[in-house]
Amino acid sequence: MSSDSIRGRADNRRTENERGGSVNRSVRESAGNDSSNERDETGTHSGPLGEAAEPLLRVKDLVKYYPTERKGFLGAQRGAIKAVDGVSFDLHRGETLGLVGETGCGKSTIARTLMRLEEPTSGAAYFKGRDLFTLSKASVQALRREIQMVFQDPFASLNPRMEVGQIVAEPWVVHPGIVPKEEQRGRVSALLERVGLLATDANRYPHEFSGGQRQRIGIARALALQPDLIICDEPVSALDVSVQAQVINLLAELQAELGLSYIFIAHDLAVVRQISNRVAVMHLGRIVEVGGEDEIYARPTHPYTQALLSAAPAPNPVGRKERKRIVLEGELPSPVNPPSGCTFRTRCWKAESICSQDRPQLIDRFDHGHPSACHFAELQILPAAGMA
Repeated sequence: MSSDSIRGRADNRRTENERGGSVNRSVRESAGNDSSNERDETGTHSGPLGEAAEPLLRVKDLVKYYPTERKGFLGAQRGAIKAVDGVSFDLHRGETLGLVGETGCGKSTIARTLMRLEEPTSGAAYFKGRDLFTLSKASVQALRREIQMVFQDPFASLNPRMEVGQIVAEPWVVHPGIVPKEEQRGRVSALLERVGLLATDANRYPHEFSGGQRQRIGIARALALQPDLIICDEPVSALDVSVQAQVINLLAELQAELGLSYIFIAHDLAVVRQISNRVAVMHLGRIVEVGGEDEIYARPTHPYTQALLSAAPAPNPVGRKERKRIVLEGELPSPVNPPSGCTFRTRCWKAESICSQDRPQLIDRFDHGHPSACHFAELQILPAAGMA
């Protein structure tokens, strides 16, 4: 790509990642038990000397309610859909945090709220120390140079009346002065080639491409501003399995090359495991368990996580018969009127009276740096078949 500027920025990011102690998945796997990259009991990464690394993004007690009806002379709110209800997490440089859960649990609402496409009801989100929710509209637009999004539907997110070259170059129109006009055509060609397309594709329209190719166009557009964080909102859910793998591999390559951080949202557990360093499991607007991908997939502690994993197909026949299927009874509670205490208690086989009275906190209950929001969390060791 006009590659000098991209490579230079990538080198800078890699240096920052090394200072912060965060590592991408391939480095983490080869590092073994390197103490310089350990996490403390809250799941926070530590730097080379044991100091806590400052997160790129810190979300604290995020709440997003949608009013359902207003009555009375003053239009007082009488009800609300509790889409996101007190979510907190950290994201470090060069890291991928996977958000997984059933449809309607609030994953996409978190993404849209962080992008300020929706306004939060309460809470805070600090990106490089700046609270995203207190910024003016002009500051938010400037910040979007550093935070970009890849949407779920690659066709709906692309303007059908624009050529691909115009689509990829559009961020430079919104943010003038970043790339001189005379250099934009070359930059577009380089971006398209970087995501596996042809430079000549710049003259075609979105309807002329397959779903996977359209998503590559969306990724190229997200890369145009050289962001630090990309929020991927179910970017492969509409694609065939083979195409999913290609897009996931592309995202991993870009992360390794450019030092990107991802929030990766999906309901497919296998896809999330493939790309994520850490995984947060959501249920009815709340995070119920968070941990490294090996911790979540091999040693889950929350009953809801265990039920999700038991329902996922096991492609490896070895140990498949040892898996115990957990069948949840009853309907998913409504976010308009969620159960008191633990929102999962109405479907949980471990529920006791305390579960209806006391909302369990997301804390480390086993001293493993693996927080779980369950009064009766229990470490479950899954057989080798697990998830491939």
